[in-house]
Amino acid sequence: MSTTVRTRFAPSPTGYLHVGGARTALYAYLFAKKLGGKFLLRIEDTDQKRFVEGAMENLMSSLKWLGIEWDEGPDLPDNGGPHGPYIQSQRNDKYRAAVDQLLTSGHAYKCFCTQEELEEMRRKQEARHEAPMYNRKCCALTPAEVEEKIASGVPFVIRQKIPEGMVIVEDLIRGKVRFDSKSIDDQVLVKSDGFPTYHLANVVDDHDMEITHVIRGEEWLPSTPKHIWLYQAFGWTPPEYAHLSLLLNADRSKLSKRQGDVAVEEYIQKGYMREAIINFIAFLGWHPGKGIEKEIYSIEELVQDFSLENVHKSGAIFNIEKLDWYNWQWRRRKFLEAVEHDPSARTALIIAECDQYLAPEYKNNSELLARALKTVEEKIIQNPKPANDYIKFFFTAPEFKPEIVYSEKMKVDEAIVKQVVPEVTSALSEISDSDWTEEKIKETLMAIVAKLGLKNGQIFWPIRAILTGEQFSPGVFEVVWALGKEETMKRLKNIV
Repeated sequence: MSTTVRTRFAPSPTGYLHVGGARTALYAYLFAKKLGGKFLLRIEDTDQKRFVEGAMENLMSSLKWLGIEWDEGPDLPDNGGPHGPYIQSQRNDKYRAAVDQLLTSGHAYKCFCTQEELEEMRRKQEARHEAPMYNRKCCALTPAEVEEKIASGVPFVIRQKIPEGMVIVEDLIRGKVRFDSKSIDDQVLVKSDGFPTYHLANVVDDHDMEITHVIRGEEWLPSTPKHIWLYQAFGWTPPEYAHLSLLLNADRSKLSKRQGDVAVEEYIQKGYMREAIINFIAFLGWHPGKGIEKEIYSIEELVQDFSLENVHKSGAIFNIEKLDWYNWQWRRRKFLEAVEHDPSARTALIIAECDQYLAPEYKNNSELLARALKTVEEKIIQNPKPANDYIKFFFTAPEFKPEIVYSEKMKVDEAIVKQVVPEVTSALSEISDSDWTEEKIKETLMAIVAKLGLKNGQIFWPIRAILTGEQFSPGVFEVVWALGKEETMKRLKNIV
């Protein structure tokens, strides 16, 4: 086996890239790169019934979009690399040679049982409260009987002959896991259509491609002893294994389409940043270590800090709110980096973020638009799609809404409004156009709080609610500044 660390991601082309598959690919990539090794992509398309046209291309484009690049794989020149081809359906000659070796050595046999016979066998076993397993009926056939059935055109599969005894899997995440052969069925290695099953093909390919570490989902853990017995039957050294926990919904059920999006493609289409998605899936079952609180990682930083020792055994909850948080953090980081590079571009950058979502009439008033967007800058960075809703009240004066302006919690009633609004209107009118700043507006309103002996909220809440017509909006100082003196006076005077 190679002394260089070699990992692989081997998806089946049956649909879009699942977030669980993306996590497996990421961990395999990070592990290899951390140790100066190679990361391979292999397409496992032996199950022709589930093959989806275009799925392989989509899987590869999603991985590349995420920044998970492979050193060897089906789309690279020179047959993909030194161990090509990297598409299993193009490697059938290798599987035929391998299974012939198993048949000759007695580690595999041909099974001619029909589906009806297998179902009847299982019914009887279940009636006796036995584990449903193949009873090795065809293992007792003589060579002559086997040849006779083949000559008669009887369809057959090839099964692995599981040896007696125990096997211990030294899993890099789960530790020692013991399996007794009494509970393991003679699995099918080659189907009746001549195509190998995953079990045979992945062992042959991992050996041929000199894979040193297999990182895959825990659903494959029960199959691992079968794979180790195959390695032993061939006389090969098996790779090391690491089985990742399941991704779970909030109710701890297995992550599924029924409860939300599960394909990376869907999150790409929704506008999530690649850095956010990578950061998010990296933390689905991994942590940088005890006492380390860092959460924001680039893929380069993940390469430096990733280790299988810090991958958790328990299932990881897929929390979409956390993904949203990562997306906001990365959008904010990118925005601040751009502003730091060119401070004068701040307004242009914010407008560019939400340009496609803005109403055309808003764009006609560029000065007001710039001020309005500044008051909701953080929201725009987090999610630019609702930009119109964030700033609509700046462009269209709202009606007076008693249900919003009056507030029992803020101790604001009609009498307070009649007292506060004239005072605020008069005081703001004294501010010159050149001095119309958030600082001056704050100073003016705080002076009214002191003069009237009221609480801050009794002044700020009704003024903001009158100007915006919204339950929630930017703060009163920002709103008054962004609206400008003329529009603020107009809206307040309509209430006096």
